[in-house]
Amino acid sequence: MEHVPQEAGPPEAREAGAGRARRYAAAGGLLVVVAVLAYWLGGGGGSGEEAAPRPTPTPTPSASLTVTDVFERVGPSVVVIRSGDALGTGVIANEDGTILTAYHVVKGSAGDGAADVTVTFADGTKAKAAVASSLPERDVATLKPTKLPEIVVPATLGGGVEVGAPVVAIGNPLGLTYSVSTGVVSGLNRATAGAAKGSDLKGLIQFDASVNPGSSGGPLLDARGLVIGVVVSIADPGGDEAFAGIAFAVPIGAALGGGDGDGPGDSTGAI
Repeated sequence: MEHVPQEAGPPEAREAGAGRARRYAAAGGLLVVVAVLAYWLGGGGGSGEEAAPRPTPTPTPSASLTVTDVFERVGPSVVVIRSGDALGTGVIANEDGTILTAYHVVKGSAGDGAADVTVTFADGTKAKAAVASSLPERDVATLKPTKLPEIVVPATLGGGVEVGAPVVAIGNPLGLTYSVSTGVVSGLNRATAGAAKGSDLKGLIQFDASVNPGSSGGPLLDARGLVIGVVVSIADPGGDEAFAGIAFAVPIGAALGGGDGDGPGDSTGAI
């Protein structure tokens, strides 16, 4: 049986209508409050000015590069150096093509011999080069090539050095051109025998990235691809010029004429 609701009488209707009115008024008041709050937040606190656009957060790029990225960035700056029978590595250190390398690689052309220096750039360009300057006491030298490649790509020099920081070495060990090895900074302020007779190198960076004869003069790089040192020697306890897990580089500041430090001596051999 269908139930038919009875119409409300006048008192009941008035009470129901009043309740609805109260609810509508409350809802309307709430909408007004929300609208005012939204206007205040979006309109600069009610000042009448438009709110400044809020920046969209973007991820901060990492300062570190992959080893592949480091090689791609610095590889075009690395050169192969041949001086008489000596094989070594260098790095373009200036837009004019000046090459930074190890002194003992080119010392035959730096005053006590007449060895020709030939450099081969990453694009295959070959040129004769002359020793422009040398610091035997730090085992570093610079070369001025007679010819430059079409595009000269100098490396970026400088950067802090900390024990435990990752490093990358690029060089020509045993004639294997453009070889890359990785490791960490093992110690700082090391000292060892230099390439010049009776000289001692001080303030060296010790690292464990693999280097061998032919690597001398190559760049030691940090994780950002900055040249932090010039590779000059390895620990050679067996006297066979084989890598024993300990190598040394002149800090870039000292290589460019800055000061060096003191440290405990180690038995090493020039590479």
